[in-house]
Amino acid sequence: MPSFGAFLIVKRFSFSLQLLLGLVVGVALGFAARIWDVAWLATTLTEVGKIFVQLLKLAVPPLVFTAVVVSVANLRNVNGAARLAGKTLFWFLATALIAVIVGIGLGLIINPGQGVTLSTAGAKAPENVGTWVDFLTGIIPTNIVTAFTELNVLQIVFLGIVLGAAAIAIGEKAEPFLDFSRSILELVQKALWWVIRLAPIGTAGLIGKSVATYGWDLLAPLAKLSLGVYIGCFIILLAVYPTLLALVGKVNPITFYRNAWPAIELAFVSRSSVGTLPLTQKVTIERLGVDRDYASFAVPFGATTKMDGCASIYPALAAIFVAQVFNVHLGIGEYLLIAFVSVVGSAATAGLTGAIVMLTLTLSTLGLPLEGVGLLLAIDPILDMIRTATNVAGQIVVPVLVARSEGRIDEAVLNAPPQPLDEAPVSAPRSSGEPAIA
Repeated sequence: MPSFGAFLIVKRFSFSLQLLLGLVVGVALGFAARIWDVAWLATTLTEVGKIFVQLLKLAVPPLVFTAVVVSVANLRNVNGAARLAGKTLFWFLATALIAVIVGIGLGLIINPGQGVTLSTAGAKAPENVGTWVDFLTGIIPTNIVTAFTELNVLQIVFLGIVLGAAAIAIGEKAEPFLDFSRSILELVQKALWWVIRLAPIGTAGLIGKSVATYGWDLLAPLAKLSLGVYIGCFIILLAVYPTLLALVGKVNPITFYRNAWPAIELAFVSRSSVGTLPLTQKVTIERLGVDRDYASFAVPFGATTKMDGCASIYPALAAIFVAQVFNVHLGIGEYLLIAFVSVVGSAATAGLTGAIVMLTLTLSTLGLPLEGVGLLLAIDPILDMIRTATNVAGQIVVPVLVARSEGRIDEAVLNAPPQPLDEAPVSAPRSSGEPAIA
């Protein structure tokens, strides 16, 4: 029955194929709009991409809050929860350190700002500047409502952690609140899944808008920096992660990427770790076999704090670029400071589109001109695609490594052929009354 088999293959990989088709169509339409100066087409692509991103962002506050509350409270179902959380944090920091070392090393090799003749006269510092004081004080909201209305993900995460921990402390009395949070989480995930199914259309709009607006013109003076960011991310994706998976996790890297690919692909086009969260959690549990209780904590936690692309590789290369453009010498101390900022301050990116906050935090810490940010804003969407794909890949790799070390991976699920992703996302974790996995 070859025809039936072919049908199953197409159905199984339909989502990935649709995303790829959207990518190709978007590039073609973008070039058509740019080459023939079709204004209405460029506008249409821009609006389609904008609506898709707005739909993703609309779900961010309730998704992040309920996911964090439920995942923190769910830790009481997991034996050795403190050990699991400690291992997860360790691998988050360790892989971030590796990523920033790769970024600094590439910066020293390619010298991205050397010989660049961009005029810095019109460059302006961003209005919102990331500083350590702002970062630390900004974690705690002054107004709960404002944290949600202004989409401050760090503050939403803080509130979720506090209330989740409080729910654990209260015990049975908190069950109505947790049941309500689980219900909201499932409702938001279901609605967001409908949005994700529109990703091929959103992909065409987002990619088409970038091509129609920027083409390749802006990449010329910033070619080395752009190439460096992509090479750095590919080193992490194709060398660092596979090595860790093979040596530490004892997982075939090909199996991993085959199963995780839909989430990485969606992250590339959507440029949002949080927007990709339902799909990231789905592939982690249903394709890679990571224990549901542990994954329900590690994946949302990673979506808001694990940023190897945005918070490690990019700030390192961008800081070296800005220093060279403005003729500022960087010594060993400055490079160590870049590493420290990237590893410790990675939560400043908070899983949303872009890494401007992290970049301004790095530049301000090093005392580099913040006007350098203005030089990079034009190509940020192009760089953000590969950065976010790297982020999401890391957000899946770490739970796999930790789950493998703790015997919390279902081998049958991991080694099975990739399951179709046309259904709704995985449901919220079970209540505390159900038995934990030993």
